Amino acid sequence: MTRYVQPAPTPDDPYTGDALLRSWLERQLGPAGHAAAKGPLTELAAEVTGVLRAAHADAEAHPPTLVRYDPWGARVDRVRTSAGWQAQRAAAARHAVVALPYLPSARDTWGAAARVVQHALLHLHAPESATFSCPVAMADGAAALLSLDDVDAGVRDAWLPRLISTDPDTAIVSGQWMTESQGGSDLARSSTVGRPAADGSWRLTGEKWFCSAADAPMAVALARPDGAGRGSRVLAPFLVPRYAADSPLAGASVAPDSPAPGVTVHRLKDKLGTWALPTAEIGLRDAYALPLGDPAVPGLVRAMTLVVVTRVHNASAAASGMRRGLALARAYADARQVAGGRLADSPLHRATLGALAVDAAGAFVLAGHAFALLGRVEVGADPDAAAELRVVAPLAKLATGRLAVSSAAEYVEAFGGAGYVEDTGVPRLLRDAQVLPIWEGTTNVLALDVLRAVTREDAGAPLLRRLDAAVELARPLSPALADTLAGVTAELRGRLADLAADPTAVAQLAGARGLALRLAYALSTALLVEHAAWGDEQAEVAAGLWARRWLRHEDIAVDAHRHLELLC
Repeated sequence: MTRYVQPAPTPDDPYTGDALLRSWLERQLGPAGHAAAKGPLTELAAEVTGVLRAAHADAEAHPPTLVRYDPWGARVDRVRTSAGWQAQRAAAARHAVVALPYLPSARDTWGAAARVVQHALLHLHAPESATFSCPVAMADGAAALLSLDDVDAGVRDAWLPRLISTDPDTAIVSGQWMTESQGGSDLARSSTVGRPAADGSWRLTGEKWFCSAADAPMAVALARPDGAGRGSRVLAPFLVPRYAADSPLAGASVAPDSPAPGVTVHRLKDKLGTWALPTAEIGLRDAYALPLGDPAVPGLVRAMTLVVVTRVHNASAAASGMRRGLALARAYADARQVAGGRLADSPLHRATLGALAVDAAGAFVLAGHAFALLGRVEVGADPDAAAELRVVAPLAKLATGRLAVSSAAEYVEAFGGAGYVEDTGVPRLLRDAQVLPIWEGTTNVLALDVLRAVTREDAGAPLLRRLDAAVELARPLSPALADTLAGVTAELRGRLADLAADPTAVAQLAGARGLALRLAYALSTALLVEHAAWGDEQAEVAAGLWARRWLRHEDIAVDAHRHLELLC
């Protein structure tokens, strides 16, 4: 008897096969702007389906290792990574996934929408990057921080060109050393101390507990300037060179790739997922550091420039992973035979995939909108965009992170037993998704951040204006959709008013997660409506189903089944 072998699923090209991505770019960039982006996007998509997919598999199969000592006993703390990881590093530079929004040529071509093009690149790149998307996000955040006017020009000129280089031989990424074991997200308990040195540099001493991209040549670390007092506001961001080559404290006889004096890698983390990404516990003992801004001025606000960037990257990684998982599950359903027919023809399975496609669409527009706002803030200093981004960044991150996990669980299940077998590559969808609600702030931490934004900075006002406008845009499309969104907007307006009246009430704090998710789901509805009103049929169907699923909590199975081809 011939042994049956299931054909491997072959998903569509991630650029040409993603109708929502392409129509989004057409609307955001205009026909000429989209035409200018097609070349870079096509080139990256070709690598994603070929060499980068292979590099991804290699990096997953050969996780990083830590070599503490050389053969003669010298402490080297060398993080060894695979050829696949190095291929991902080179590709990220070549395709300008960090550099694009900083390049004069990109700003000349797309203006503030250079961030929209970057988001499209990330949407293609991240799911096949072996989570190199994490150092990409931190490098972008570090570049944004270095670009601030109050950062010393000499520091900026020495490091920013390396972060935004498109030459793999010179491009670097950045780590982010903020978390400490006693505090976690409670930055007020940070105990790393910075002390000024005579030459204008600083020396940092402390223990950092969760340091991703531990092989990166630099990191942004938070430290408490000596004598600055308690609390989190006074913490300041510092640039810490990781290797001897960039530390003036290293002697001439020290190998350039040795750790910078005062930087010790205690161990690599053994994590649930993101296996290819080296994450470490790092100790600092009078480590050389450069202040990013004036340490005498409370610096947490400056550090938030980096955090906002990494949060919107997190949202993009969640949405892109959802879309790639959907493409894999749909391709498998097309190839898999069950009960005498294709799995893709099963009404129940079609309904499941259709609902996942609705979730992927809602996540995509949340992430895409956050990037569009970020571009408007950076190019043109748009105050309205800045006010809206203050609440959209945490909303997009928290909602997409949770959707990514629930969707990944469904994708694994959609493959049956094959979804639980590591060498299919499917389980890592779930393993890697689980970090997304945790990195850059858990759901609860971000929900409280949303409360602060709407009570202290009136960040709810631009959100409510967008929802009101979307209600009117929805009326010609679907009176039922417009009524649903109008009702939820009125509900949210009332809840925000109650919050403003008593922001510290136990009921308000206990309900912060529910309020934040409700705001995010309403915002996704509005963004899908905006895109539908522009003329996108997929967004029109997705908007109606999303509102029924997440605002009205209805079962959308029948219509998800009926509209599967349009939604996917």
